[in-house]
Amino acid sequence: MKRALLVDGSNIYKSAKGLGFRVDYKKLLSHFQKDGHVLRAFYFTALPDKSVHSTLRKMVDWISYNGYTVIQKETKEYFDEEGIPKLKGNMDIEIAVCAWKFVNLVDEIVLFSGDGDFRALVERIQELGVSCHVVSSMSMCADLLRRQADKYTDLSILRKDIEHKAGRPRFLGDVHG
Repeated sequence: MKRALLVDGSNIYKSAKGLGFRVDYKKLLSHFQKDGHVLRAFYFTALPDKSVHSTLRKMVDWISYNGYTVIQKETKEYFDEEGIPKLKGNMDIEIAVCAWKFVNLVDEIVLFSGDGDFRALVERIQELGVSCHVVSSMSMCADLLRRQADKYTDLSILRKDIEHKAGRPRFLGDVHG
């Protein structure tokens, strides 16, 4: 089976954090290579302007040297209703475009996100004969997305295979916020 992995970095970070662990992305890639050929693995993230120090940059570099194609864009600053500055970096369009580019090249797309906005994308991918596997946590996954997927795996089930262990490189999903 040929597959593409599409990791919504912020979403999976929050899911794993909610479950009390950090993801080792090298182990994650190995896990999905065991029973199929991973044609490409993508990691999507938004980063602040280069003039702003961010430990996330080191993680992104580490991930890119360990089997992932990193798709990134700059975060945008906005002000919430109370006038407090916030950063926004939604990667939904980039993930959807990437999935669409690979739909004719793979048998399965593994989407690491629980964002319900992807339900329509998953449905269209399925109509074209490609299986869609969603990986997230129950607390972070939209019910409609989970039900639409051909397969849903709760991140907690993968924990033993993909958890960061002490003594390994620190750039393992611990710098999103």
